[in-house]
Amino acid sequence: MPREIYLVKVGMTMTEGMVSEWFIDDGAPVSKGDMLYALETEKVNLDVDAEMDGIVKHSVAAGVMLAPGDVVGYIFGPEETIPADFAGVQSSSAPASTQSEVPAETVAVARDDQLSVAAVTAPSASEAAQGASGNEGSRTQEGRLKASPAARRLASELNVSIDKLHGSGPGGRIVEADVKAAADKGGSSQTQAVAARRSDPTNVSPLARRIAETRGIDLSLVQGSGPNGRILQADLDHLPTQASAQKMTPIGPSAGSVVPVRGMRKTIASRMLQSLQESAQLSMDMTASMDDAVRLRTQLLKEWDGDARPTYTDLVIKATAKALVKHPMMNSRFDGSEIVLLEAVHMGLAVAVPDGLLVPVIRDAHSLSLKEIAIESARLANAAREGTLGLDDFAGGTFTVSALGMFGVNSFTPIINQPQSGIVGVNQLFDGVTWEGDKPVKAKQMNLSLTWDHRVLDGAPAAEFLASVVEFLSEPYRLLL
Repeated sequence: MPREIYLVKVGMTMTEGMVSEWFIDDGAPVSKGDMLYALETEKVNLDVDAEMDGIVKHSVAAGVMLAPGDVVGYIFGPEETIPADFAGVQSSSAPASTQSEVPAETVAVARDDQLSVAAVTAPSASEAAQGASGNEGSRTQEGRLKASPAARRLASELNVSIDKLHGSGPGGRIVEADVKAAADKGGSSQTQAVAARRSDPTNVSPLARRIAETRGIDLSLVQGSGPNGRILQADLDHLPTQASAQKMTPIGPSAGSVVPVRGMRKTIASRMLQSLQESAQLSMDMTASMDDAVRLRTQLLKEWDGDARPTYTDLVIKATAKALVKHPMMNSRFDGSEIVLLEAVHMGLAVAVPDGLLVPVIRDAHSLSLKEIAIESARLANAAREGTLGLDDFAGGTFTVSALGMFGVNSFTPIINQPQSGIVGVNQLFDGVTWEGDKPVKAKQMNLSLTWDHRVLDGAPAAEFLASVVEFLSEPYRLLL
């Protein structure tokens, strides 16, 4: 029996979503773990992997809005016979205005309520308008060019006009072989050399693909070290950029250029503006005495002996989790007509990646030891940078901690990750001054920045919550209890 491919549900608040792009063509083979389709919802973009080997059959086209759990296709086993009367892909019934907002060539990594990641080359407006003559078989009824993302990337690399090609893939889809053939026919030794060495490295983390595109790295020449040979960020760290290898100007935006707002940056822009527009956000700072926290961390680094390396952000996460238990109104969400107080404390940890942020979640942080938090935060941060986070790593965050102290920041105004009610910003550790009578004494200090939703809490209870976080940090041995 074929296995159903479902529209994955991500987060408790997801009510609808769509396949924004199929990575595996209809009727093409797939291996377990290959990227299967890109899911797009109001709040999340992410890749969904295949759960088995077989032949993929689409039952809906990209751009059709569905409910989570709906069947979008099937994977037939290698030995199974696909029925001749299989219904196949259904035409999109989504309004044209909705479809136009979906970036059909977006590859994304997700987080539950706010962001996502890298984009591959998409057809330009001129490409979409061209080709009605001579290339009808490679276009949809709506006029969209049918070409695989790999074919688009290769065409851009080889300077091949993809809108003039005739696709040999399923349903007239343009595939890499069509681009290579066009490059060979062009007779350019340079394009032939590039095409000859180019493969189709599909087992690549989205983050690694984005880094490779930015640095000009040919992924067909990279040996992956991840699961099943998956190419990760670490596999690219030691490689020279195209710019350094060819003594060219480094790849990336330069002064005077125009950077398209798409992929992760587009999602962040939308979610941050929405958060500010839909909640009453206020901020405050408070200073914590960190002398004892510095001593505790130094002692733990020796005691744990490499099993875990606690950071000051880990201490803040633990202190915040304990404070949320004492002040449950902050661990809540605003649902319009009611405020829902949440039982579990699932701490989101903002991690910087190229072009934006990912916010994986430390689940049940209130019940974890400081060592367990340090281990889990390190795992999530590394996985976020390598593009290997799973769906469960993003689900269910109830509060978020965002750190900018490593950049020398003393104060900032973090924006709430809706539908949460607050977020704590971690600033740099600095040499401050305390007073012993009339005598000034140098002391390690840290400012904490809290943004909270005034619809849920007034200023006084918000200040009491932040004071509890500061108290736990100033008396850090309580974090070990």
